[in-house]
This record gives sequence, structure tokens and C-alpha cells, in this order.
Amino acid sequence: MARFKENDLPKAKISTSSLTKAILIFKFAKNHKWKFYLGLVFLLFTSATALAFPKFMGLLVDCVKNNDLKQANKIAVGLVIVLFLQSIFSFFRLSLFVNFTENTLGNLRLSLYENLIKLPMSFFSQKRVGELNSRIGADISQLQDTLTSTIAEFLRQLILIIGGFIILSTISLKLAILMLSIVPVVAVAAVIFGRFIRKYSKNTQDKVAESQVIVEETLQGISNVKAFANEWYEIARYKLKINEIVKIAIKGGLYRGYFASFIIFCLFGAIVAVVWFGVTLSIKGEMSVGQLISFVLYSIYVGASFGGIAELYSQVQKAIGATERVFELLDEQPEDIASVQNKIITKINGNVTFQNVQFSYPSRAEIQVLKNVSFTANFGQKIAIVGPSGAGKSTIAALLLRFYNISDGQILIDNKDIYQYNLDALRANMSIVPQDVILFGGTIQENIAYGKPEASIAEIEVAAQQANALDFI
Repeated sequence: MARFKENDLPKAKISTSSLTKAILIFKFAKNHKWKFYLGLVFLLFTSATALAFPKFMGLLVDCVKNNDLKQANKIAVGLVIVLFLQSIFSFFRLSLFVNFTENTLGNLRLSLYENLIKLPMSFFSQKRVGELNSRIGADISQLQDTLTSTIAEFLRQLILIIGGFIILSTISLKLAILMLSIVPVVAVAAVIFGRFIRKYSKNTQDKVAESQVIVEETLQGISNVKAFANEWYEIARYKLKINEIVKIAIKGGLYRGYFASFIIFCLFGAIVAVVWFGVTLSIKGEMSVGQLISFVLYSIYVGASFGGIAELYSQVQKAIGATERVFELLDEQPEDIASVQNKIITKINGNVTFQNVQFSYPSRAEIQVLKNVSFTANFGQKIAIVGPSGAGKSTIAALLLRFYNISDGQILIDNKDIYQYNLDALRANMSIVPQDVILFGGTIQENIAYGKPEASIAEIEVAAQQANALDFI
């Protein structure tokens, strides 16, 4: 199976409702919100120092024309100070955003897991484990990237575009109009071209993943392949996928070639056009060489920001989509489980009565698993429920554990309706040996004591002996 990739995450349309829901994530920041707001202040300082750099570079170049070494030294010192301040501001910006993000997502992960593990079995019977894993994995990772860098970078690019164009207009309005009519258009076209190429790359990756599935299935079922003498059939099936991969990859390579040609001719051609017009204005005395240098640097800032902001906007859309999916899980109604673990367990004798119980699984409501089932099992009595596969034997155990709610009828324990019991107390009085044995991560001791974490070593050894497990532990 191909691993779920963050790039495959669906995007959400940015609207008032989606933004309102996305902002709810800040409630998980608790007392760490100030770090985000202070990080925004340092982001503003970082952008301001970045915008100051081309200006100082232009002034430094003009010192050559004026033969003013003293002024050049002052400007050089100013540049060093600007770079130093930018590095300091960037450090605090990144540190604060990372600190805010990790604390916020730590609280979000815990809340999500707490709610997820408390959800009823009816929820899990209708959801795939891989899908739920992606909520805690890919969706949270998408939010982590967005809160750590994407939002900050998006705002920084926006400031550079607005601030850069304002400064460009003050240097030369004529050149600014020319630049605005060429560079951003080319930059946006390059982004669109790039997305088209990534689509081919994704198709190639998907086909590679499909070919890997063939390899995985073949190797897992190699005995069946050989038993049916199907080696050549599997080779032909794999060859077909390989040919599809080669075909798509070659087509994608052609578009990458077109893209490289486009970048070389159009993007650099646009820069040449701006520089040429700037030189013309400089020769006419409408701007100095230093101003031209500053203008070119600001043009690069604006062009790069135009190109980058489209991709960042796409990432923000994915993050909003991830937030919506995470909150869908958080909004699910959990079982009525106590908010804290109860150490005192109310004793239940265990007289069980089923009275005309009817039940269908939520995922297969049209199929009635139990129909008017009635029986009584008294305290201390040992009974066996016998029947073919799918008759409902395991379902009866699941209903006693209140994994699901019955459709009709009544289940009594000690002559009391099962739904009147506290869920924690009810399950704490039960012992069950599941059909599918699962070992959790940890030691064998921890797994044996899973139902009674406070069990002594002696109790654990007795349990292992009763399960005939001592011989292989």
C-alpha cells in the first residue's frame, strides 16, 4: 500500500466559516498565545530589515560615482547592522512560532486522542484505521508546518510585495509600472506551469505505488503464484505498470524541459527588460545607478514573493482542510466514560438476562444479527453459546460490554437494565478473552497486567500459568 502523503491532503475553500473553525485551534494554545503574537511582531521587524537591505545596497553603489569612501564605510556598517538585526529578529520569530506550535499541537494531539479513544465501537466500525491515523499523523503534521512557517512566510511575502511595490514607486514610477506589468505575471505563470508539472510527478508516483502493490502482493502470495504457475502472468502485469510509468515520466520530462526553457527565456528576459529600461532612465538622468541596483533587488523580492505566495496560499488551504477534519473528530460524541479513572469498582454479581434482544450493526443496518434472542445466565453458572460463523456469538459478548446499543428488547444484569450501569464500572467487572489476540507495545508483564495495572508479580505469574503461556515466555 502506498503511504498516505501530505501532498495528497485535500484543500478547503477559504471562507468565513472555514476561517472561524480554523481559528478555534487557538483555544488549544491556552497560555501560549502571547508567543504567537510576539512572533508576529518579530516577523514585522524581519520584513522591515529585509526591505531596508536593497536601499542600503543602492546607496553603497552610489558612493562609487561620488568617490565618497567615508560614506561607503558608514553604509557598509549600516548594512552589517541591518543583517545582524535581521538574524536576531529571525531567531526570535522562529523560536516563538515553534514554541507556540509545539505546545498548541501537543494539547490538540492529546485532546484528539482522548476523544478518539472514548468514541463508541459503532464509530470505529464505520471508519478505517488508516483514515483515523491520518488525522493524528498527516493532518496534524500539516498544521505543524502551517503554524511553524507557512503562516509566517505567507505574511512575510505579503509584506514584501506591498512594501516592495511602494518603495519601487518612490524610486521610479515608470519603471515600477513596467515591472508590475511583466515580472509578477511571469512569476505567476511559472507557478501555474510548476503545478502542472507536479501533477505529472504525482501521477508517476501513484503508478509507482501501484506497481509496488503488485510486487508486495506477489511476494506475499508467492506460494499461490507458483502453485498456479502464474509467474509469467505476474511478470506481464508488472510490465504493464512499468510501461505506464515510463510513458507518464517521459511526458512529464518533456514538460519539465518546456518549463526550463520558459524560465530561461521569459523570467530572465523580464529581468533584462526591467534592467534595460532602468539603464535607459539612468542615462537620461532620471535615476542613479544605485537606485537602479536597489530597484532590481526590490523587483527580485516582489517577483519571488509573487511566485511563492501562490504555493503558500495552497498550503494554507490544506491546513484549513486539515483543521476541519480534526475538529470533525473532536465534535464526535464520546461514550459516557468518567473523566478520571475510578479506583473503586462497584461489585456486580453477574446474573445476565437477555429478553427478546434484537440487534443490527450500524454499518450493516439492513442485516439483523440477533432476532428476539432470550436467555438467562445466573451467577456462577458456566454456559457455552454454540453456532455457525456469523450467528452472533461474539455479538452477544460485545453487547454485554456495551460496545453497541441494541435495536430492541432488554438486557438485564442483576435484574437491572444494562444501560443504567456506569459504563466504567460495568466493564471493570468483566473479563474477556478476545478472538484476535493483540500485543501492545511494551513488556510481556505490562501486556498480561493490561486489565489490572496494579497486579503483583505473583498475580501476573499465576495468570500466565493459567493461560499456559509460561512455556514460551
